[in-house]
Amino acid sequence: MSSDNAPAPYQAIVEQVPDALIFADRDGLIRVWNQGAEAVFGFAADEVVGSSLDVIIPERLRAAHWAAYDRALETGRTRLGNAVRATRAIHKDGRKLYVDLSFGVITDANGKAVGAVAMG
Repeated sequence: MSSDNAPAPYQAIVEQVPDALIFADRDGLIRVWNQGAEAVFGFAADEVVGSSLDVIIPERLRAAHWAAYDRALETGRTRLGNAVRATRAIHKDGRKLYVDLSFGVITDANGKAVGAVAMG
């Protein structure tokens, strides 16, 4: 997990929550990857933090993913809001996964989108 600027209680929550929690910045680079994400996707945090979300997105779905990602950051919301949805992904070992995730846009104090979070 990488969240060095977070206060200790928040960092502990992110690290210890059993669900996968992933935060990617505006460029789609993974900045937070907790133990739940490690369990679901098979990658340790030190393997993916700083990498593109492409490591878990099936190649044939990447264009649609990035179009939706950019649109969400521009509008400040995802197409389906906070709804949980079955999402296709890739495990470290190459297996195709269906993962139930919810997505949200994260904003700074001025309301500007700084990235997106996925949890499930």
